[in-house]
Amino acid sequence: MEEIVYYLEMHTPPAYVMTTADSEYVLEEVKHNQAPFNQFLYSFVGKAWDWTDRLVWTDQQWFDLVNDPNLRTWVAYRDGAILGYFELRKDGSNVELLYFGLSPDFIGKGFGTAFLEDAVRQAWSWDGVERVWVHTCNFDHPAALDNYKRRGFVHYKTV
Repeated sequence: MEEIVYYLEMHTPPAYVMTTADSEYVLEEVKHNQAPFNQFLYSFVGKAWDWTDRLVWTDQQWFDLVNDPNLRTWVAYRDGAILGYFELRKDGSNVELLYFGLSPDFIGKGFGTAFLEDAVRQAWSWDGVERVWVHTCNFDHPAALDNYKRRGFVHYKTV
């Protein structure tokens, strides 16, 4: 099957009242950067969706990623287990939702909406942001594209 990549963006913070899942999981920003932790999260969450581009990275590439001052990593926990994670990267006035996903045990349990809203909220929390964008593909979770659109992203390109 050929990969189809969908690019989506938003130019203003969403106007909807965001879902709150505060009582269902704890969201924490990773403040002490550890390359092996990001590497683990990428493999753990991405395995089901064939995330492969970073699997060939060197230790130095992982180190450079997590120590980039324009990268922020967030992890959600439920009952001590990793619910999911996302990475945000700022480039000027743009923030890319670089990676976003739930861990296998929490897929299909109703966390995707609130977790994506948390990612969007954190993306817009940076000073000077004028655009938040993300890309997904036909190999990601079947509900991913619609979830992005329902959370305020607008599709602008398909490759």
